[in-house]
Amino acid sequence: MSLLKQSLQDIHKRLTSKDLSVAELVDESYRRISEVEPKVKAFITLNEEQARADASHMDKLLQAGESERGLLFGLPVGIKDNIVTEGLLTTCASQFLSNYTPIYNATVMTKLHSAQTITIGKMNMDEFAMGGSNENSSYYQTHNPWNLEYVPGGSSGGSAAAVAAGEVYFALGSDTGGSIRQPASYCGVVGLKPTYGLVSRYGLVAFASSLDQIGPLTKNVEDAAYVLQAIAGHDPLDSTSAVVDIPDYVGSLSGDIRGMRIAVPKEYMGAGVDLAVKERICAALKVLEELGATWEEVSLPHTEYAVATYYLLASSEASSNLSRYDGVRYGVRAKDADNLMEVYMKSRSQGFGPEVKRRIMLGTYALSSGYYDAYYLKAQKVRTLIKQDFDKVFESYDLIVGPTAPTTAFKLGEQVDDPLTMYLNDILTIPVSLAGIPAISVPCGLANGLPVGLQLIARPFDESTLLRAAHAFEQHTDYHKAEPQL
Repeated sequence: MSLLKQSLQDIHKRLTSKDLSVAELVDESYRRISEVEPKVKAFITLNEEQARADASHMDKLLQAGESERGLLFGLPVGIKDNIVTEGLLTTCASQFLSNYTPIYNATVMTKLHSAQTITIGKMNMDEFAMGGSNENSSYYQTHNPWNLEYVPGGSSGGSAAAVAAGEVYFALGSDTGGSIRQPASYCGVVGLKPTYGLVSRYGLVAFASSLDQIGPLTKNVEDAAYVLQAIAGHDPLDSTSAVVDIPDYVGSLSGDIRGMRIAVPKEYMGAGVDLAVKERICAALKVLEELGATWEEVSLPHTEYAVATYYLLASSEASSNLSRYDGVRYGVRAKDADNLMEVYMKSRSQGFGPEVKRRIMLGTYALSSGYYDAYYLKAQKVRTLIKQDFDKVFESYDLIVGPTAPTTAFKLGEQVDDPLTMYLNDILTIPVSLAGIPAISVPCGLANGLPVGLQLIARPFDESTLLRAAHAFEQHTDYHKAEPQL
């Protein structure tokens, strides 16, 4: 068995007993990368020299008995390329930042360094996190390890594909409208979007600031709990960071969900959801019933407006956030500009890809004089109604359950020229992001040979209940143990 497929506890036990070295874990990661990366293309930048140096240093600490070793000690991890890493290229998969090497770390990176993980490299993604298939990367497309002709999902597709392919032990992604959960579903791994504000956004390159949230992609729910424990918490560097107590997420994994009340929105199982996906979700609900939970159908009536609301708000925020990319302060500057106006125009024309330009245009239009009230302000009001839908359901239920995505992964190139259809793939994840509440996608079987994700949704800052239910389901099924045959 590959070292990276062993359980967290087994690896930790072997490291502490000196039966295994950190260098061996790093060697295994890069060996696997050299074997499958030409097919998967999950990475943009590898950090091999520094990773091996860090591994050597950690092994010396191990031998000397000088290191307090948490369970994440020595683990090879991948980082989505919109999370700032000091001294390591951070491109957001955009030509605009193809030369950007940060001089500071994102808060989550500081926390992972404190946990003594090893950064293997930066993961491919949709440019500036705008996309649901990874086909908007300005470098190359990432391929789904389950079938190389299919997309891995997006925008955290590189992170999900690398975990599924066994290239890293876990990865960090970012979720704005489903960009952790949807690729987790497509690639058959676990993807957790925490409550907005639970994990610091400091050092996350902004797409839509009121929606963006960093979270883990892992092989199983227990690993997700360990990673969340490491990266959650208030950060004074992030004005949107929540001041809340961080519970023992790992300790919440009791396996007991007896008496838990589950709501299943009829809008999440209606038109547009593939029949084979519905079958897998119904089978998952039976498992939860067998474990002592009860479920009832409910309604989230404003779900139908979520996609339009999201793309107005996210694009408006993107229009504002991306105005800083002007070819003057940092990033790539057009070389053929004759004056300042041409620097702006040509740098943006050459640096941004078509999807980024599309969203900047949409957002600028929505914020413009004469349209602000009709579009942006109205979208904010609908966002409040969507959140109130969730609040009402959570008055009577502990969890909301449904599919993560309406279909399994689609073929590369199949939807790239149809943005509207591509946007609709996020219809089941976007409402959660608009409400700012936590959700997790866990594997619940295969349909047509491709993974299906079960999405569990909880109250704000109730990740403990979310993880407990997801872990209980996982412990009574073998879906998370299935692996792609590369």
